[in-house]
Amino acid sequence: MATAFAPTKLTATVPLHGSQENRLLLPIRLAPPSSSFLGSTRSLTVNSLRRLNHSNATRRSPVVAVQEVVKEKQSANNSLLITKEEGLELYEDMILGRSFEDMCAQMYYRGKMFGFVHLYNGQEAVSTGFIKLLTKSDSVVSTYRDHVHALSKGVSARAVMSELFGKVTGCCRGQGGSMHMFSKEHNMLGGFAFIGEGIPVATGAAFSSKYRREVLKQDCEDVTVAFFGDGTCNNGQFYECLNMAALYKLPIIFVVENNLWAIGMSHLRATSDPEIWKKGPAFGMPGVHVDGMDVLKVREVAKEAVTRARRGEGPTLVECETYRFRGHSLADPDELRDAAEKAKYAARDPIAALKKYLIENKLVKEAELKSIEKKIDELVEEAVEFADASPQPGRSQLLENVFADPKGFGIGPDGRYRCEDPKFTEGTAQV
Repeated sequence: MATAFAPTKLTATVPLHGSQENRLLLPIRLAPPSSSFLGSTRSLTVNSLRRLNHSNATRRSPVVAVQEVVKEKQSANNSLLITKEEGLELYEDMILGRSFEDMCAQMYYRGKMFGFVHLYNGQEAVSTGFIKLLTKSDSVVSTYRDHVHALSKGVSARAVMSELFGKVTGCCRGQGGSMHMFSKEHNMLGGFAFIGEGIPVATGAAFSSKYRREVLKQDCEDVTVAFFGDGTCNNGQFYECLNMAALYKLPIIFVVENNLWAIGMSHLRATSDPEIWKKGPAFGMPGVHVDGMDVLKVREVAKEAVTRARRGEGPTLVECETYRFRGHSLADPDELRDAAEKAKYAARDPIAALKKYLIENKLVKEAELKSIEKKIDELVEEAVEFADASPQPGRSQLLENVFADPKGFGIGPDGRYRCEDPKFTEGTAQV
């Protein structure tokens, strides 16, 4: 049976991002990969360039529009894509992400959080579709929009909310804040404030997995998922890491959460070729475009990409076309996006779509979903109470995790933090 990336699927159409009137349908023709090496030291004439381009076209990795693959799989099997248990797990995780972010907005406007806070509303299908397929030892690398990735990976709502409150009970003891969620226990390797800076970290984590497996001969099938946005795909780290991952066949999945906008710049205006998935085959890895507003479609792609990585078949680039329901951050009034466009994507809410699928296919009753919603509401309320009651970090934490040298500025020769000396911080504000 053909899988999402199988070359037996010869033709598909992939929509160009943007409004309906700007969409184009582009044919994708898949050819069997060639093992011929394209490099040559001979001088290139016009004719040889044409031959090279033709040879390069036949070498491309398979690219598909996964919407068609999911339809085929469903009709071929005449069965559902998920079980009841899987459906409830997906629904609960997505509800947790949405409810948590809604509560973050309330707490931000009440002055409980400081700095920039970027919410994930509308994009839940991407986080849930990928991360709920991972094991605890698999790694996730996120962006500044990282709260929900941390929750999906298993970091508690208490720990994430406390971190947002800047409290010592947070997952980074209050020193990371909104954009820097990290958990060693759950292999959540951090949110990153600058676009693109997490991709090299993710590539290094994937290299570590491969090294442990192939050099140290350890039983290691861990994979890494790197999340980043459409704007990152114009940055140098993205291309360098795609190249390295393909060269070493690293067990990594590059997930582009293409929500179509930067702060106020449309993706269509910011890049010469808006179809990001095409950058995968350019480096010899599969490139896939998927509807990021549909958790079941995302999940089918994720299954194949994760399985490929575990089998040692290398990286995959997945472009999830999604949409954020709020401004870029809570400081953004969101006045630059067209109201009709926002309404169009709001009507395709991924949580509502999953709920409809579960009920129409008689997998669950609405009462079961309402019970989950009530449970999550209570969980998030309790997380807020816990965070609010938690203590602020003490003065002694001021320079922790800043200096590594025991004889350096932050830690004295006796191994004690210099900032523990009251005289060290005389005249500074209370932390």
